[in-house]
Formats: sequence, C-alpha cells, structure tokens
Amino acid sequence: MKRIIDSVGPCTLRPNPDRFRMLVNSIISQQISTGAARAIRKRLDELVGDEGVTAASLSRYSPEQLRTAGVSPQKARYVLDLAIKVNNADIDLQNIGRYSDDKVIEQLTIVKGIGKWTAQMFLIFSLGRPDVFPHDDLGVRSAIRDQYGLDELPDLATSTAIASKWRPHASLASWYCWRSADVGKTTGNR
Repeated sequence: MKRIIDSVGPCTLRPNPDRFRMLVNSIISQQISTGAARAIRKRLDELVGDEGVTAASLSRYSPEQLRTAGVSPQKARYVLDLAIKVNNADIDLQNIGRYSDDKVIEQLTIVKGIGKWTAQMFLIFSLGRPDVFPHDDLGVRSAIRDQYGLDELPDLATSTAIASKWRPHASLASWYCWRSADVGKTTGNR
C-alpha cells in the first residue's frame, strides 16, 4: 500500500454532503461511461432548473419526462422510487448517518436499483465512513491484482485477506486503489 500511496499522492477524498443527489448520481452512472453519466446529470440539472435535484423536485416528473434528460426508463423508475421513499420517510437521509454501516446498507437497498455496492459507495463518498471494503468493486479488485502481483482478479477470500491489513482504514485504502488505476493510465504503467 505504501507504493500506491507514494504514486498517487495525498488523499483528496471528501464526503459529499448532498446525500440524495449522490444516490441519484450513483443510479444514473450504473453501467454507462463516465462521459455519458456526466451528460445525463447535466441534462437532468437543466430539466429541474433552479430547484435542483431533490426528492421533492424529482417527484413531480414522470419517467417519460426524465427520459427527455437521457435517463433510461429503468433508471427513471429507480430514481423515482428513491424520491418516493425519501418523501415518505421510508429512508431518512438526514439522520441515516447515525446508523451502523449494515443498517445503512439495509435501508438503502429497499430502493429499486440500489444494491450493496451502491450503498457501500454512499458509505464512503457521502457519509465518510472510514472502514468500508467494497470487495465486489472491479476497480478495487483490479488494483489488488495489479499492485499485489496476482495473475487474476482476487476472489472474496483473497481480497478480504489482503484488505484485512488495511483495517480500520479500508475506505481510504480502497480510494487509493481506485486512484492507482488513474495513475497507471496517465503514466502508461499497469
């Protein structure tokens, strides 16, 4: 891990305080390129205008209207399910930071389109939880393979054994794993 930290440099990880927006962005970004997700987020911002992307503002739109911003029909249903659950207080984003990691995951995964991985990203990038290890994340597994000299992507047991040394800072170590891939791209190293 020291080699990764040295190559990446100082950590710039800062929690995103806009919890609802972070979840919407996560849903929109699923299984599409970063550029496509950015374009859709921009068009969504234009659609909702000055009110911003909130549970209240999105609830006023139909899936078809969200589609005009480039949100796929399936993701529009997911985003609207999130908005409904937040508006109905099935999910209390204001107080969710008081819950344990497992309880946060349990709460968020009641939303269609939010699975364990998205909930773990929320724990890291919105709540700033220090010890989340997203072992299913392809970027983290790829970095472990590359940085630890493995021939193939590590399975759960291997990645968990390696990450056990990162505790209680697994979130930070995961962030460094993601950034190490960016450094490899810019330097031509793998």
